[in-house]
Amino acid sequence: MSVPHALLALLRQGPKYGLRLQSEFESRTGDVWPLNVGQVYTTLQRLERDGLVEATGEGERSQKRYRITSAGERELSQWLGNPPDLVPPPRDELVIKVLVALQVPGIDVHELLQVHRRHVIETMQRYTQVKAAAGEEDVPLALVVDAELFRLEAIVRWLDAADVRLKRRQPLDPDPVPADPSLEPRRATEVSR
Repeated sequence: MSVPHALLALLRQGPKYGLRLQSEFESRTGDVWPLNVGQVYTTLQRLERDGLVEATGEGERSQKRYRITSAGERELSQWLGNPPDLVPPPRDELVIKVLVALQVPGIDVHELLQVHRRHVIETMQRYTQVKAAAGEEDVPLALVVDAELFRLEAIVRWLDAADVRLKRRQPLDPDPVPADPSLEPRRATEVSR
C-alpha cells in the first residue's frame, strides 16, 4: 500500500490536519491497516518537500493543515492510472519454505504442504466470519476482506498445484555415497576360505 498516495487521495477531497488524515486513512481501508500518526507526519513532510502538498498554519505540525498541490494531483492521477509493477514476483515465505524443504533430507514435503493448506483454509474461514458479521454498508471492509479471501484462495490453489507437481516428479537420486568395502556382506566363497 502506498501511504503517500493514499494521503494525497484524502487531501484531494479538501485540506486536513494530520490526525484527521490518520483517522480517515484507517476508516477508508476498513480499519485493517493501522497507521501511526508519526508515519502520517513524516510522510506529509516528504510530500511537502517534494512539492506535492502545502502546509497552512504555523507552529507545531499538529496545528498545520495540509492541502494537495496541482503537482500532487498529477502525481495521484498518474499513480491511480498505472498498474503496479508485478515483476519480479515478491519474495513469498511459503514458496521459499517449500523450495528449502525439497533440499532437506527427511522432510515430508507433501505433509508440509497440507499443514500450510489447513492453516490457510482456517484463515479463510475467519475472514469469512468477519465479512458475515460486518454490515453491508461497510464497503471498505468488505473490499479488503474480499481481496484477502481471493489472495488466500490463490495460495490454496498454488499449494494444491505444487503437491500434484511434486507427486508426479521423479524422485531425485541422492548423491551416491562411495561404498565402504568393509561394510559389504561377504560372499559365500570368501567365507569358506
